[in-house]
Amino acid sequence: MSTFHGLEMAKQALFTQQMGLYTTGHNISNVNTEGYSRQRVNFETLSPYPSASRNRPQMPGQIGQGVKAGTVQRMRDSFLDTQYRSQTSRASYWSTKTDALSRMESVMNEISGGDGLNKVLDDFWKSLQSLSTNATNSGARDVVANKGLAVAETFKYLSTSLEGIRTDLKTQIGDADGTSGKLGDANSLLRQINSLNKQISEIEPHGYLPNDLYDQRDVLIDQLSQIVNIKVTYEKSSNSSLDIADGIANIELEDATGNSFNPAFSLLTKGDMTKADSELKKFTIAYGDGENNSISEIKFGDTVVPIDKVDGSLKALSENYGIKNGDKNYYTKMLSDLDKMASEFIKAFNEIHSSGYGLDGTTGRNFFTGTKASDINVSSEILQNTDAIAASLEANNKGDGQNMLKLSDVITEPISGLGTNTSVKTYYQKLIGELAVNTQEAGRNAKNTALQQANVQNDRLSVSAVSLDEEMTNLLKFQHAYNASARSMTAMDELLDKIINSMGLVGR
Repeated sequence: MSTFHGLEMAKQALFTQQMGLYTTGHNISNVNTEGYSRQRVNFETLSPYPSASRNRPQMPGQIGQGVKAGTVQRMRDSFLDTQYRSQTSRASYWSTKTDALSRMESVMNEISGGDGLNKVLDDFWKSLQSLSTNATNSGARDVVANKGLAVAETFKYLSTSLEGIRTDLKTQIGDADGTSGKLGDANSLLRQINSLNKQISEIEPHGYLPNDLYDQRDVLIDQLSQIVNIKVTYEKSSNSSLDIADGIANIELEDATGNSFNPAFSLLTKGDMTKADSELKKFTIAYGDGENNSISEIKFGDTVVPIDKVDGSLKALSENYGIKNGDKNYYTKMLSDLDKMASEFIKAFNEIHSSGYGLDGTTGRNFFTGTKASDINVSSEILQNTDAIAASLEANNKGDGQNMLKLSDVITEPISGLGTNTSVKTYYQKLIGELAVNTQEAGRNAKNTALQQANVQNDRLSVSAVSLDEEMTNLLKFQHAYNASARSMTAMDELLDKIINSMGLVGR
């Protein structure tokens, strides 16, 4: 054993404690960095001396040689990562769905008792009732024309507003070649993850752990899990990599129950590292022709994505915008129902109005024009001349308001085209009721899934987040260990000084 063994052991201890101080400083520096996982130095005892062999020196036993820094490892729990991403997909789905339905609800403006279509129809009905009792009153006729105009404007407002939000949803989903919206985000995230896979594969074979690259990759994977639910598996980057190295992240699509598709739907594999970004598969979307312009299909490469079987914000946006042959399609369904309601209302109202007589003796005139919610209007002839409103049932009885009573019944009496025993008013109330139920359900699930996501995130942070109290304790611990190692070196220095400078001086 070398005379300077003690010095060497103290030096190793100084270097190792110093690395502990550096890593603690790195943790403190990144306390506010998104996705950063705290790191620790794995201290390892050096192999004792002598090693077992035939030519070992005769010693009473092995003696320790001190400490070394084995690896710098980040603190992470892969099980919690999996749980968090699963909860993130669900929470993102319900949150996005709630936002979309809440926007619809705010447009309808009925739930909170606002001036929605229900109230406008009530006002129109009251104006018809009022005119029925005084059919020759020009003021009452003006009120009927204006209230009818309000009904038409409200129908058009609802249709235009819902269509506008639906266009916004389409923008959020993305364009056909997947360069914008959620599809663009997903494609960009996959490219970035692939790039990090490449960098990690170049570092790990040298025996290093690229912890900061792991963190960057995990942040991107977390973001991808908001868009679609994914399963992440890791593959060793090379045979020379450390056993605790994360390796290459392979990503596949999962269904809403958290199971892999059969066959597996791969989004990114180790083999993609050899490809240029332009060669990677990506999400694309096709919108159908026609008035609804619903989503025909979403593809990843050449494979159709079963969007109705996955979770995440992409599914919620698609369901609200409208999927071809989909069973939800909230916005297209509401627009279609409004058109049906407006169409049946226009037909029923005009049929009765055209059979009556106005003060000017005219008959056969429609009150409303148009065929659906987006183009309904009050006839310009009536707006210009309210005497043309057919309040009377008989041509020679201009004071007869009986036709107004029949017209007012259009709002409250069943119309066969709307369903069994369903009037315009009850039909609309049914639409509002279904909307309220869907919004409440989505809001409740959004709240519950967000709570579950937060719980898992708290568990995850308890493992990987930086605690300043803990890091300050580590600073003191490593500082004292460093000081003790320096003291050890000083003791060895004094011991050697005695040997070198004080021994062998007898007789001088």
